Amino acid sequence: MPENHQGGAAARGRNVRRPGLWGDASISAICAGFIAVAVSYAGPMLVIIQAAERAGLDTAQTTSWVWAVSVGSGIVGLVLSFFTRQPVVVAWSVPGSALLLTVLGDYEFSEAVGAYLVAGLLGLVLSLSGLFGKLLAVVPRPILAAVLAGVLLPFVLNVTHAVLASPLVAGGLVAAYFAGRRLFPKYAVPGALVVGVLLSVAAGQAQAPELSLALASPLFTVPTFSIQAIMGISIPLLIVTMAGQNGPGLVMMRTSGYKPNDRLLLTGTCLASVLFAPFGSHAINLAAITAGICCGREAHEDPAKRYVAGVAGGLFFIGFGLFSATILDLLAAVPGELITAMAGVALLGALQGSMLDMLDAGPHGPAAIEAAVVTLIVTASGIAPFGVVAPFWGVLAGAGVYLVLTALRNPRGRKSSVGHVRERQVPVPGPRG
Repeated sequence: MPENHQGGAAARGRNVRRPGLWGDASISAICAGFIAVAVSYAGPMLVIIQAAERAGLDTAQTTSWVWAVSVGSGIVGLVLSFFTRQPVVVAWSVPGSALLLTVLGDYEFSEAVGAYLVAGLLGLVLSLSGLFGKLLAVVPRPILAAVLAGVLLPFVLNVTHAVLASPLVAGGLVAAYFAGRRLFPKYAVPGALVVGVLLSVAAGQAQAPELSLALASPLFTVPTFSIQAIMGISIPLLIVTMAGQNGPGLVMMRTSGYKPNDRLLLTGTCLASVLFAPFGSHAINLAAITAGICCGREAHEDPAKRYVAGVAGGLFFIGFGLFSATILDLLAAVPGELITAMAGVALLGALQGSMLDMLDAGPHGPAAIEAAVVTLIVTASGIAPFGVVAPFWGVLAGAGVYLVLTALRNPRGRKSSVGHVRERQVPVPGPRG
């Protein structure tokens, strides 16, 4: 259940002296940051590797790409989390990576880098103007919560497939998580991770990796610009990043009880996108999926201390980026079912919070809940017509349904007979404590 929390600013407003980073640090928060980064490398990073292979990029270009998105995400996440005292999780655009799977090979790499720059600059304009935050503010909260729930739901559902594929490792991890929730809730997630790793070793499903500690080398590419690359990469990349990552990322923080400064956070991520684009970074943005790991109760029972998870995640991202080849070898050594199950249980709390918000109509009335259900269905479906990801279409569908349903109200503000029937059929939850 989301807490009413505004981060460090709230504490300072009450003249309460807060301890420093070391005083706020906890094992659970540091583990949450590590798990968020590990999940990013175990899944979304593989999309980047696949896109690079399809586009015919050489090893130096691919290594620089991984370095750029990792180090860029780490620096921004660390700085924003520390100074806002909120768990700001920053990563690269996952739907943007998926987009590049199909289009990157159609252009020269320097043209793609130029397109990344254009997308970053356009995002910077939207962020500095505050326009994106204003657009989110006009959408009813249940619809935004349903987008987040739809994004998270497939990851939690995948746990069932992981348990069927590997009952001992994935099933044992899930059992350990719920036992931990009962016995030591603060450390349920790291405890489950330890049990999962031990079970994978005992079952012989973990492999001994061949490790070589070598620093990754960034490669600067002079950007070139073409109308074709801007239309084929920049515009779709901007849409899927803002709608599919930054939007749900802000909603995740709000659902967790924080009040993020959207102009500050989005400006920071878009500026990093511009600065790291010449090294191969396609887009850096607020994380949507892994943010739930750091914003939830599993990171820390006290919301004011969860920012440590964002700081830790930033440090891990920087370290993973500097030794990206080594980290990828380590992740390849553990079974995929373990990573899938770990991501699912770590996101359970975030899914619960978004579901509760989705069913809380508040001042919007029952129509908002019905529209939110439509949003959930469309978002969770994973559709991507025209290369635009499902969260965008989920918001569009939910907003459209909400406008149609509220248009049934008569000029005096009374609901039509359809509204009366629907209101009796769908009970509206009262305010939660």
